[in-house]
Amino acid sequence: MNDTPTGAAGRIVLLTTSHRVAPGLLSWQAWEVLRAADEVLCADPAHPQLPYLKEAGVEVSADTPTARELVDRCADGARTVVVLATAEGDRRLTDGLAALAGSGRETMPSLELLPGSYDLPGARLLDLVQVMDRIRRECPWSRLRTHEDLAKYAIEEAYELVEAIETDDRDELREELGDVLLQVVFHARIAEEDADAPFSVDDVAGGIVDKLIHRHPHVFGDESATTPEEVREIWLRKKGEAKRRASVTDGVPVGQPGLALAAKLGSRVRTAGLDVPVPAGSGVGYELLALALRAESEGVDPEAALRAAARTYRDAVRSAEGLGG
Repeated sequence: MNDTPTGAAGRIVLLTTSHRVAPGLLSWQAWEVLRAADEVLCADPAHPQLPYLKEAGVEVSADTPTARELVDRCADGARTVVVLATAEGDRRLTDGLAALAGSGRETMPSLELLPGSYDLPGARLLDLVQVMDRIRRECPWSRLRTHEDLAKYAIEEAYELVEAIETDDRDELREELGDVLLQVVFHARIAEEDADAPFSVDDVAGGIVDKLIHRHPHVFGDESATTPEEVREIWLRKKGEAKRRASVTDGVPVGQPGLALAAKLGSRVRTAGLDVPVPAGSGVGYELLALALRAESEGVDPEAALRAAARTYRDAVRSAEGLGG
């Protein structure tokens, strides 16, 4: 049943599969090895692949030989034995095989690790959704949370993400991206329980996928864009078609920080080609508004600029206190 040359010591194949891929969706190479094997072993009677292997006519034994027994079994007629990896129990076998191979006194069979299915990019997001689902059910604090309860955390995590970006801290950046992602998944999990208008994390992901495809016709459609400026024009046009706003100020959240709010309004006005002067008025508020609008027109983020200046000022204060930078 195999093409191993006569006199060879046989072949042991450890077949691994991803629990994030639907059972039965194995690679062509995995199916070929399984069908050609002299013996297929699996120590876990509840392994999710077993029903599909049975349906395909692949006989699987629950036998759990030691490493020594498995080597001897393969050497008998140069047989091919496939071991279906399980969550537990493989370490004993692999350690035993490694010890035998390392002794230098054994005629070892060919030892192969064959991934039968692979995680696709983003596969760990499935783990996050499952973990969040369990936490929502079983954690006394988490199961009582509402969108309103969590709103402040979304703002905090977004600011911490911005700080990680501005300080160029790669470890912090990875961690803060995870914290922001948690907020999205948590809110989506809560939304599933809404009696009137439930939606899931799949609806959230599906919505943003549709939006991205619609707003990138130069990538997914027939339009052409060769410069960032052309891409921006397409994005704004597609966004305008979707939103159909009565005013260029519609959709600008007024609860955001003042400099960011001023810059966003200035961007909308400038993009629309309007000429709206700063309202006449006295006081620092109007001065800050004028500075924010000027910064935006020059391509400077006033919020980021002020934070950078504030960090410099903070370091100066610490230096004056004798605390260093």
